[in-house]
Amino acid sequence: MRKIRYSKDVDALLIELSDKQIDYAEEEGQMIIHFSKDGEPVLLEILDAKDFVLNSLSSLMKEKEVTIP
Repeated sequence: MRKIRYSKDVDALLIELSDKQIDYAEEEGQMIIHFSKDGEPVLLEILDAKDFVLNSLSSLMKEKEVTIP
């Protein structure tokens, strides 16, 4: 089952995409993407999640394109 969780302690949004085993991770800006052995994304970790969500919603309300740093 796929899950979306928020960790208040570290302000991170965790989005589970697959039940596969995590083999490695890559960090891109405020995101950490965890991959399986075959290179399939398994888990997205969005750091500073509150700011990310608020900025994304603000951009949507202004109808602007959001660029993830």
